[in-house]
Amino acid sequence: MTNTQLTLVQIDNYGPWTVTPEPRREMDLQTLQSRLFADLAQFVGSRDGYVFFTRFDNMVAVTNGLDRDDHELLQESIANRYPVTLSLGIGVDRNPAVALERATDVVQRAGSAQDHERREVLSGETLPMEDRADSDVQIAHFDVNDATGKYTDRLNEFDTFIQIEQGYASLMRHLREEHGALSFFVGGDNIISITPDLTASQYRAAIDHVEGEAGVELKVGVGTASNAHEAGFAAKHALEDCRHRGTIVEFADAPLAADD
Repeated sequence: MTNTQLTLVQIDNYGPWTVTPEPRREMDLQTLQSRLFADLAQFVGSRDGYVFFTRFDNMVAVTNGLDRDDHELLQESIANRYPVTLSLGIGVDRNPAVALERATDVVQRAGSAQDHERREVLSGETLPMEDRADSDVQIAHFDVNDATGKYTDRLNEFDTFIQIEQGYASLMRHLREEHGALSFFVGGDNIISITPDLTASQYRAAIDHVEGEAGVELKVGVGTASNAHEAGFAAKHALEDCRHRGTIVEFADAPLAADD
């Protein structure tokens, strides 16, 4: 059974800051956001977690294995090097969407994202070390079938982007609404989903849904472990199995797919 720990990362008072004392140059803001995401990815990644940028002023991290001290150190590190601070909410649940709702709730209870008095909130409980298990995190790594041949080498970049994003939007909605999974576009033609325990038939149904709705064909590799890095790395290997075998769903751990 999965037991996902998610951390909501929210920049404090970011909207008002971007226009105070006057509107800031857009590329300066884009540079700050991209550097902040890179630093968060390095910090959390070095502790076997994953971070996804979502809207940049809000980011979502899979933080199984990180404790409260790790979160405090992250806040301190960012405050020392950036003109903005971070509030962090932590939530745990077998269903990733519920975990994120819990993480979001504890931050929202502390004040608005545009409340200039709210600074460096850290709230919510981490998963105790004694409760951790090798099945806590399930990650599905989706890839578009022959994206280069169908899109990149045939269409201009913007039309390619539209095709890939339509597939992403369809998958994101389906997995969220049907299973409480959270899906994130990670570049190229790749989508990573943080999921509860799903079977091969449920992944096939999601892939069929995307093809029917958006006309985008996907394949997926699935991995499960105690943290995001190990689960995600296993999912990457399973995705390679899809490519070599010509299949659309592969589990890194065969017993997980035994019911299908």
